[in-house]
Amino acid sequence: MPDILFIKTSSLGDVIHHMPALTEARAAHPAARFTWLVEEAFAPLVRLHPAVDAVVPVAWRRWRKSLVSPATWGEIARNLHAVRSVDYDLVIDTQGLLRTGLLARIARGTRHGYDAGSIREPLAAAFYDVRHTVGRDLHAVERNRMLTGLALGYAPRGAPDFGLDRARFEKSGKPYVVLLHATAQAQKEWPVDNWIALGRAIMREGIDVELPWGTPAERARAQQIADALPGARVPDFAPLDQVARLIGGAHSVVGVDTGLLHLAAALGVPLVAIFSGSRPRLTGPVGNGRLNVLGALGAPPGVEEVIAAWQTTGRD
Repeated sequence: MPDILFIKTSSLGDVIHHMPALTEARAAHPAARFTWLVEEAFAPLVRLHPAVDAVVPVAWRRWRKSLVSPATWGEIARNLHAVRSVDYDLVIDTQGLLRTGLLARIARGTRHGYDAGSIREPLAAAFYDVRHTVGRDLHAVERNRMLTGLALGYAPRGAPDFGLDRARFEKSGKPYVVLLHATAQAQKEWPVDNWIALGRAIMREGIDVELPWGTPAERARAQQIADALPGARVPDFAPLDQVARLIGGAHSVVGVDTGLLHLAAALGVPLVAIFSGSRPRLTGPVGNGRLNVLGALGAPPGVEEVIAAWQTTGRD
């Protein structure tokens, strides 16, 4: 039975974009054992994918905040030992960064990755035994699918399948919309006043509003929006598998270009995507639900445009 290690550590959107590659790899190699090396925060979500047999979590985001601590270096040593403790048949790094290339080099097995012309950090290609050419002008989902197919000997076909079943998360009771207002990049934000106007339009339809968050600053923003929308809910912080359940049970989602938006698309939830600081052609949401992508780099949509799109996209 082939033993294969996939390396895709972060960010959330990148992790989700890799999921269709796992679905296809399982179909092509039903007897293989797939292990996924991923940031610890994303491990609960990765475990929801039925093709994943094992998860090796890393904590680079946490480690880099305390690199002078002996405890941190002890944890790093234990983690690297776990990476090297298995003799993999193949190691496939679809991230293409120096740090993930180094993890690939540490792992045991034939290492596959992008060639220097196909990669964000060209020096990372030096860590691979086999280097593949994949167009950089392709959507991130397709880049992951192509690299994985080249490494495992098949050609990707058909629409991407993220391997996530929305039906397991669907809920009864009053419908709600999830507003994904939070993003780590200021240029991707949409004004608070716009979120309030959108929320009022949604609640006039008799639909509740949920405002998830991930950092203290995002929680403050969520609360600011909720204070203007009586009845809107700011849920407690939760791991990603629970957030997936919240999103999967939603009537619809409206969000900026953030990882949770891609999760909604992967689950097939009807959604409206608001773009202002990135290019939807390369990183826009992909899924089998109703998708309405508005805006472009430097050109965010107005509130009336988003409301009209939601009224169409979220209609049963």
